[in-house]
Amino acid sequence: MRIGFVGLGKMGGSMARRLSRSGHEVIAYNRTVEVAQSLADEEERVRPVTSLEELVESLPAPRAVWVMVPAGEATETMIAQLAELLESGDVIIDGGNANHRDTLRRDETLRESSLHLVDAGTSGGVWGLTEGYCLMIGGEEEIVERLRPVFEALAPEPSIGWGHVGPPGSGHFVKMVHNGIEYGAMQAYAEGFEILKEKPEYALDLHQVAEIWRHGSVIRSWLLDLISDALDGNQDLDGIAPWVADSGEGRWAVSEAIEQNVPAPVITLSLLMRLASRQEGSYAAKLLAALRQEFGGHDVKPS
Repeated sequence: MRIGFVGLGKMGGSMARRLSRSGHEVIAYNRTVEVAQSLADEEERVRPVTSLEELVESLPAPRAVWVMVPAGEATETMIAQLAELLESGDVIIDGGNANHRDTLRRDETLRESSLHLVDAGTSGGVWGLTEGYCLMIGGEEEIVERLRPVFEALAPEPSIGWGHVGPPGSGHFVKMVHNGIEYGAMQAYAEGFEILKEKPEYALDLHQVAEIWRHGSVIRSWLLDLISDALDGNQDLDGIAPWVADSGEGRWAVSEAIEQNVPAPVITLSLLMRLASRQEGSYAAKLLAALRQEFGGHDVKPS
């Protein structure tokens, strides 16, 4: 089928490639026009356009436009612009990691113009081009079914790695929880390997340990595969600052857990550890050290 694709960054560009290589015709738009042209030069079934108007005019009705831009203001603006150009029955697919509450609001707004919104929680990162993307789809059943060929092409296999999980908003909600779990799993691995590293008398080869755990162990996973790659030849992780970003989903997951009265200590603490990683010369840590000295006479480490 012919589909519009907006946003050709690291994930968006790879997704457009995968669709093209699966036989779909991709009408590609990117704010930096040269990016779309470059992709078209490499992929036979990608056609670049220089404006959203041209993109919409190039699609047969009912149109489908996949939006892959950062969550927040960029997504808000793009969906609003497309809504002015699209016609009744057309579909916007939001593949970014939007807050599900924003998705619900956008869905209500688009319905007023007889437009449809499908939220596609998307996981796969830079490996998705070759391995396929995990897709958590929210939207009206009839519309999702219409788009089945697209989801089957992007998924690892046509019948696995994707699914229609519920009404609009549910896809982004499931992806939010997915990322919260990811935060916790990553934190557990990071802490475990730090414990290993801080036992110098055993002189452990951390890459070797990761390789052992990758096969047959109950904690084997793709994350562990990536840890092994990261440690290969660089066990001290030279050149990498101990500063960990978060993209929002972990915060939303913690907020939802609180609202639903669900205890989620692992996800919550993993988020807080990311915040802690950004503090240089933490005042709180200094105060803790001072308190220990005050009540227990414990030594403090001079700065």
